[in-house]
Amino acid sequence: MFSLKVVEKPSFWYQQNTLDDISRVISKNILEQQKWTLNIVFVEPDSIQNLNKTYRNIDSVTDVLSFHYHENFSDLEENDIAGELVFCEEKIISQWKEYGLWSEKEFYKLLIHSVLHILGFDHEDDTEYEEMKKWEELVWKEVFSI
Repeated sequence: MFSLKVVEKPSFWYQQNTLDDISRVISKNILEQQKWTLNIVFVEPDSIQNLNKTYRNIDSVTDVLSFHYHENFSDLEENDIAGELVFCEEKIISQWKEYGLWSEKEFYKLLIHSVLHILGFDHEDDTEYEEMKKWEELVWKEVFSI
């Protein structure tokens, strides 16, 4: 099972057990047994805007960016860093207020989404969107019905 490691803790509450559950459910349903790590980093709005502009050519603040460092994760050793998930805490908090989820639930939703991006899922067209949405919903249901 891959692991999710929070490098810098956000001010909102979350549970490491839930991160472990997300990793376990994704591993069980999508991945073969792999033991690499994804770092989770929280940055200020200006930092994520700069990253978004540099890597996606979009000059705006976003909630999360996913960076993978390898095309194929199967050769990674235990605890090798496979990528980073860069979150903007301020954006997460503004979105949970807008969407009505608590901040940690909004974080978990974005986390599932961004891990799926790392694994190669996308939503550029309707078919990809439906496939990714199916996996997001499956992971959410399994994690939060435990």
